[in-house]
Amino acid sequence: MSNSANLQKTFELAVERYESLGVNVQHALDRLRDVAISVHCWQGDDVVGFEGSDGALGNGLAVTGNYPGRARTPCELRSDLELAYSLIPGKHRLNLHALYGEFDGPVDRDAIGVEHFQGWIDWGRSQGVNLDFNPSYFSHEKASDGFTLAHSDSGIRQFWIDHGIACRKIAAAMGAAQGNACVNNFWVPDGWKDSPASRKDPRERLAASLDEIFAEKLDAAHTLDAVECKLFGIGSESYVVGSHEFYMGYAISRNKVLCLDAGHFHPTEVISDKISSVMMYVPELLLHVSRGVRWDSDHVVTYTDELQSIMQEIVRGDYLDRVHIGLDFFDASINRVAAWAIGTRNALKAVLAALLEPTETLQQLERDGDYTGRLALLEEQKMMPLGAVWDYYCQSAGVPVGAEWLDKVRAYEAAVQSQRSCEVGAVVG
Repeated sequence: MSNSANLQKTFELAVERYESLGVNVQHALDRLRDVAISVHCWQGDDVVGFEGSDGALGNGLAVTGNYPGRARTPCELRSDLELAYSLIPGKHRLNLHALYGEFDGPVDRDAIGVEHFQGWIDWGRSQGVNLDFNPSYFSHEKASDGFTLAHSDSGIRQFWIDHGIACRKIAAAMGAAQGNACVNNFWVPDGWKDSPASRKDPRERLAASLDEIFAEKLDAAHTLDAVECKLFGIGSESYVVGSHEFYMGYAISRNKVLCLDAGHFHPTEVISDKISSVMMYVPELLLHVSRGVRWDSDHVVTYTDELQSIMQEIVRGDYLDRVHIGLDFFDASINRVAAWAIGTRNALKAVLAALLEPTETLQQLERDGDYTGRLALLEEQKMMPLGAVWDYYCQSAGVPVGAEWLDKVRAYEAAVQSQRSCEVGAVVG
């Protein structure tokens, strides 16, 4: 029997197993095909961008490792992304940072425009890849002291306000070109290493700056404004202006999308526990799915309990239409295309596992007070043949099954990435 026939047979057996629990596998796969993960561009080049800088990050960001072959130009990054997308089932998005524009010469961030991203818009159209966007409030001389939109200097604040306004216009143009909203996410690293004398003043300045950025009403069909919280960063261990409480209140009062990053909280906190609460009060939610190890270290997403819990909360709460799933990790110690493939495939596996739960049965047992049945079914669910359904989904999507994708990455590495300059690797801020 051929591998294809074996895969089909194991899938049919898996369907029977899931049907015994009342789960419609085909319905789950149909829903999974509509899930678009926003793949982050900055994994491909270690968050260096194309502004012609020396790549020094700072502002709470650090990339470790010196694996050869990072992308150095937009063309190289797009080539790497095309390979990554070919290894991932489904149609997915690309999340761009503002420092990834295509600049003919020096262009400061308050002066960037749509013309600097037209190449990305054209590429996205040709590839069927929709774009999301982010202003870049780091790796810049006007952010060297750790403050941007909350800076005490009104001139520096205005520079970063103008950057935010420019980014909204770029995001709106992207959304108009692709026919669906470009999520434009604002993360600012502002904070102090030691305890401040006033926690209030910077937060008042940040709120005022954001209000000025968002003053112009833009078509929600073209762009959605998101704001992202954080507990601490390198150099802002004691105080971050844009805390969870700050942005939760801001998003609710200004009707903005709230972004929750899996690494932006205390190590004992998880964002899966926050999703159902947040969704009661904000219109939509953006997730940056990452894997922090002891701190916000942005490791490649693996198939962890928390990843599964995040996707379970989205599916169990029927939030798929209101949650935007993006990734956020950067690892220069392994092949960067492989990192994309591993992380995105794992995120999709977790969505599939959640869609294959007997959700209605579990919730009915809970409503009936049958907690014994609920626990028993949840535990039995863990041994269901998820892998057989995932392999079938990959095959039907025309992407490699199992670890076959790694052979394609290694062939590309040998033919393309290994030919790039050896001046690549660690960028530590």
